[in-house]
Amino acid sequence: MSKMIEKLKDIYARYEELSEKMSDPAVISDTAEWTKIAKAQSELAETAQKYAEYAEVERRKAQAEDAIKTEPDLEMRELFYTEIEDCKQKLSALTEELKVLLLPKDKNDDRNCIIEIRGGAGGEEAALFAYELYRMYLNYCERHRLKVELVDINETELGGIKEVVFNVAGKDAYKQLKFESGVHRVQRVPETESQGRVHTSTVTVAVLPEAEDVEVEIRDEDIRVDVYRSSGAGGQKVNKTETAIRITHFPTGLVVTCQDERSQLKNKDKAFKVLRSRLYDYYNSQNQSAYDEHRKSLVGRGDRSERIRTYNFPQGRVTDHRIGLSLYNLTEFVMGDIGEMIEALTIADREARLSGEE
Repeated sequence: MSKMIEKLKDIYARYEELSEKMSDPAVISDTAEWTKIAKAQSELAETAQKYAEYAEVERRKAQAEDAIKTEPDLEMRELFYTEIEDCKQKLSALTEELKVLLLPKDKNDDRNCIIEIRGGAGGEEAALFAYELYRMYLNYCERHRLKVELVDINETELGGIKEVVFNVAGKDAYKQLKFESGVHRVQRVPETESQGRVHTSTVTVAVLPEAEDVEVEIRDEDIRVDVYRSSGAGGQKVNKTETAIRITHFPTGLVVTCQDERSQLKNKDKAFKVLRSRLYDYYNSQNQSAYDEHRKSLVGRGDRSERIRTYNFPQGRVTDHRIGLSLYNLTEFVMGDIGEMIEALTIADREARLSGEE
C-alpha cells in the first residue's frame, strides 16, 4: 500500500509540474511544445485528481482521529467516530479506483482499428453469418458514433461474404472492439436445410490497432503493387477500369487487397493503411513463430471446436466462453446491441490484471 501511495504522490507532483508549465508564457508561445505538455498532463489528470480526493479524505480522517483524543463531550466524540468510519469507507472505495487507474494502459486503446471478418468452417452458411457479424459491428459503430470505412469485401452469390476488411475510427475504437478477436461459432438451422437439423459454422474476426505512418517503414523494394479490375459476386459491380489494388509485402508474405473505391489512389491509400496495421501487429510479435502463435490466439484456425463465443439461435442465446457469460437477447445482439458483452469482457480483463498485480 505504501508503494502505491508513493507512486501516486509522484504522479500528482508530475501533474502539478506539467500544469504549471502550461501557464509558462514561453511554452504557450510554442504551440508544438504546449500541445505535447497538455497531452502528458491530460494522461495524468484522472489519476492525479483521484489521488487528491484520496488525500483530502485521509486528511479529514486524521483530523477526526486527533480531535477525538482530547474531546471530552460524548456527543462530539460520537460525531468524530461517525466521521472516521465514513472516511474509512470512502478510502476503501477510492483505493480500489486508484488500483484500476494505476494498471498499465494498453498503448493501443485510443487508436482506430482495422477489423477483418472471414468465413471459416461451414461453407455458405459461414459466409452468411460472416455478413451478419459485419452488419452487427456496423450497427454497433453507428450507435456509438464510430466511423466505418470499407476497405475490401468478397461477397458470395447467396448474399454472404467470404471476407470483409474495414476501418473503424473514433474515440477508443480499438479499446471498445479489441475483445471481439477470435472464432465466433453459430448454431442454427440454415434456410437450405430441409430436415430441420441444426448446423454449426464458424467465422473468424481479427481486430488490429491502426498503425501510424511513422511507426512502420515500408520500403519500395520490399513490396509489389498490382492493379486490376475490381468485381463483385457473380460478376456484379464490375469496374471497367483498373482501380483495384493488391499489395504484396515480400519480407513477411502479407498480401492486402482493396477494391471498394472507384479511385485507384483511394484504394491504394486504404490498402497501405491495412498493410501498416498488419505489419505493426507482425513486428510487435518479435518473430514469425511468435506472430503465427499470436494470430492463432487472435483468430484461431476457424475450426468448430475453437470458439470465443457461440450464437445459439434455437435457444436465442449468445455465450462468451472466455468469461462464461450467457445473454438471452440474441436477436438484439446480432443487430448491434453488444455493449453489455463488451463491458463484461472489459471488467473481466481488468479484474484479471488486478489479481495479477497483487
